[in-house]
Amino acid sequence: MDTPFVGGPLDGRVLPVLTGPTGHPPKWYEIPVPDADGGPPTVHTYRRAPAGYTKRLGLQRGWKYEYVAEGREPRTLKWPWSKPGGGAR
Repeated sequence: MDTPFVGGPLDGRVLPVLTGPTGHPPKWYEIPVPDADGGPPTVHTYRRAPAGYTKRLGLQRGWKYEYVAEGREPRTLKWPWSKPGGGAR
Protein backbone atom coordinates (compact mmCIF):
# COMPACT_ATOMS: atom_id res chain seq x y z
CA MET A 1 0.00 0.00 0.00
CA ASP A 2 1.45 3.38 -0.99
CA THR A 3 1.54 5.58 2.11
CA PRO A 4 2.42 9.32 2.21
CA PHE A 5 4.90 10.70 4.76
CA VAL A 6 4.42 14.16 6.35
CA GLY A 7 7.25 16.10 8.02
CA GLY A 8 10.82 15.14 8.78
CA PRO A 9 13.34 13.94 6.21
CA LEU A 10 10.75 12.01 4.16
CA ASP A 11 8.29 14.92 3.81
CA GLY A 12 6.23 14.65 0.64
CA ARG A 13 7.38 11.14 -0.27
CA VAL A 14 5.03 8.24 -0.90
CA LEU A 15 6.52 4.85 -0.08
CA PRO A 16 5.10 1.33 -0.29
CA VAL A 17 4.46 0.00 3.24
CA LEU A 18 3.50 -3.60 3.94
CA THR A 19 0.20 -4.11 5.72
CA GLY A 20 -0.52 -6.59 8.47
CA PRO A 21 -3.23 -9.27 8.63
CA THR A 22 -5.85 -6.60 9.42
CA GLY A 23 -5.00 -4.61 6.29
CA HIS A 24 -3.48 -1.74 8.29
CA PRO A 25 0.14 -0.56 8.13
CA PRO A 26 2.15 -0.64 11.39
CA LYS A 27 1.40 2.08 14.00
CA TRP A 28 5.05 3.19 14.06
CA TYR A 29 7.58 3.38 11.19
CA GLU A 30 11.23 3.81 12.16
CA ILE A 31 14.01 4.68 9.73
CA PRO A 32 17.59 4.19 11.00
CA VAL A 33 20.15 6.46 9.31
CA PRO A 34 23.79 5.36 9.80
CA ASP A 35 26.21 7.91 11.27
CA ALA A 36 29.06 9.01 8.97
CA ASP A 37 31.60 8.75 11.82
CA GLY A 38 30.63 5.19 12.73
CA GLY A 39 28.61 6.15 15.81
CA PRO A 40 25.12 4.96 16.68
CA PRO A 41 22.54 5.47 13.92
CA THR A 42 19.99 8.29 14.07
CA VAL A 43 16.43 6.91 14.10
CA HIS A 44 13.66 8.95 12.48
CA THR A 45 10.23 7.98 13.81
CA TYR A 46 6.83 8.32 12.14
CA ARG A 47 3.38 7.64 13.69
CA ARG A 48 0.40 6.36 11.66
CA ALA A 49 -2.53 8.80 11.38
CA PRO A 50 -5.75 8.91 9.34
CA ALA A 51 -5.17 10.50 5.91
CA GLY A 52 -8.61 12.14 5.83
CA TYR A 53 -12.31 11.45 5.69
CA THR A 54 -14.94 11.51 2.94
CA LYS A 55 -17.42 14.39 2.98
CA ARG A 56 -20.67 12.53 2.63
CA LEU A 57 -20.32 9.47 4.90
CA GLY A 58 -17.27 10.41 6.96
CA LEU A 59 -15.39 7.25 5.99
CA GLN A 60 -11.63 7.15 6.46
CA ARG A 61 -9.60 7.59 3.25
CA GLY A 62 -6.54 5.65 4.29
CA TRP A 63 -3.40 6.27 6.32
CA LYS A 64 -0.42 8.61 6.37
CA TYR A 65 2.68 8.77 8.55
CA GLU A 66 3.44 11.92 10.57
CA TYR A 67 6.96 12.72 11.81
CA VAL A 68 7.52 12.55 15.57
CA ALA A 69 10.73 14.39 16.51
CA GLU A 70 10.68 13.13 20.13
CA GLY A 71 10.82 9.50 19.06
CA ARG A 72 8.63 6.60 20.04
CA GLU A 73 6.62 6.78 23.25
CA PRO A 74 7.50 4.17 25.87
CA ARG A 75 4.98 1.37 25.89
CA THR A 76 3.44 0.45 29.22
CA LEU A 77 1.01 -2.34 29.89
CA LYS A 78 -2.12 -1.35 31.75
CA TRP A 79 -3.62 -4.25 33.61
CA PRO A 80 -7.02 -3.88 35.26
CA TRP A 81 -5.66 -5.13 38.59
CA SER A 82 -2.65 -2.76 38.68
CA LYS A 83 -2.60 0.21 41.02
CA PRO A 84 -2.49 3.61 39.30
CA GLY A 85 1.07 4.94 39.20
CA GLY A 86 2.48 1.88 40.96
CA GLY A 87 4.82 -0.79 39.74
CA ALA A 88 5.26 -4.41 40.72
CA ARG A 89 5.33 -4.74 44.52
